[in-house]
Order: sequence, then C-alpha cells, then structure tokens
Amino acid sequence: MGKRVAVVLAGCGVFDGSEIHEASAVLVHLSRGGAEVKIFAPNIEQRDVVNHLKGSPADEKRNVLVESARLARGNIQDLAELKVSEFDAVIFPGGFGVAKNLCSWAVDGKNCTVNEHVNSTLQAFHSAKKPIGLCCISPVLAAKVFPGCEVTVGQDKNADGRFPDAETASAIAELGCKHICKDVSESHVDKGNKIVTTCAFMCKAPLHEIFDGIGTMVQEVLKLA
Repeated sequence: MGKRVAVVLAGCGVFDGSEIHEASAVLVHLSRGGAEVKIFAPNIEQRDVVNHLKGSPADEKRNVLVESARLARGNIQDLAELKVSEFDAVIFPGGFGVAKNLCSWAVDGKNCTVNEHVNSTLQAFHSAKKPIGLCCISPVLAAKVFPGCEVTVGQDKNADGRFPDAETASAIAELGCKHICKDVSESHVDKGNKIVTTCAFMCKAPLHEIFDGIGTMVQEVLKLA
C-alpha cells in the first residue's frame, strides 16, 4: 500500500501563490512513488494578487483555497480539516504565496508569523514523528516553527549568480537553525526532525534540474514515511 501524503498549497502562481512547476513536480514524483495524495490549502484571503503578465499588483481579492483548487483540479480540502492521523507525511511546495499567505516572511522576514493552521499542521506531523518535505522558500516555515532544525534553501552566497536570494540562508541562521548548503540537484535530510528540504527555484537553474531536485526531496520523504 502506498504512503499517504498531504500536499499543502498557497494559491496558484509564483508571485502570489504556489509555484506551479514545483507543485506539479511534487505531485508527479509522488505519483511515481505510488503515494496516495490529498491536497489542502488554508481558506483565507490572499495577502495580495499579482498580474503575472505585468508583474505588478492587481486591484482585486482572491481566496487561497479557491485559487489552489486550480492546481488540484478541484479536488482539495480546507487545511483546517487535515487530520495528521490519516497521513504518513506532508509536503509544502514553494512560491511567494508561502511567504505571503502561509506566513508573513515576505513582509516581516525572520520576525514573521505563521498561519495558525499551517503552524498546527507542522507541529502535528513533527510531534507524530512523521516526515515534512519543503522546497524553495517553504523551508523558512520549518525554520520559524522548529528552532534548531536543519534546512537548505540552496547556497548562503551568490558567488555564481545562481542564488540571488542567498541572504535567506542568513535569516534562517539568525532564527537559530542550521542552513546546509546544497545544489539544486540535492536535498538535505534533517534526520532528527524528519525534515527534508531542497532549494528548487531559489536557484536559477533549468526546469529539468529543479524537477529532479524536487524528486530527491520527495524520495527522501517517502523513505522516512
């Protein structure tokens, strides 16, 4: 019987929701791994809405659960309904929606607050010693909720121009966590906390390399589950 995995989304679209390629990669690798997947998102208003064609704010309001339903092909539930006892693991794809809707990192950085249902979900899986997978910017959720944990968002220096958000690693360290430098093709496993992370689009890399890196994260999550 396949592992039961919850996937938590943050909207639909890189600038104000879940990064679509990352969410799709997670779902493809879970399918390949024989997992039984259910998708969730918080039933809250988005922090903002971005016109992805122009890259500028749009004067409208959208709901995170409703927008996430686009990625889930309509098969999605309110995050408040997630029961940790029904799953073996949870995975959070990235995208700016994580830093805007699941927490306030986009505005407050390391002083951010985490959505109550996101926080309770992370705490519940951690307490049950069930693995948590995160990619791109979503490892900051673990850094905020679990001081002392180990995560990666790629590199802590932008020496080759591939890691323009390298300062995120410093903010993670300031939260009392250990940042582990990894390339886009790799993931890091914090065995003590059962937290698996990979940098995905935090690195400027070809899409297939990001897809494969996310695959290593998913594989490690399934091994731990």
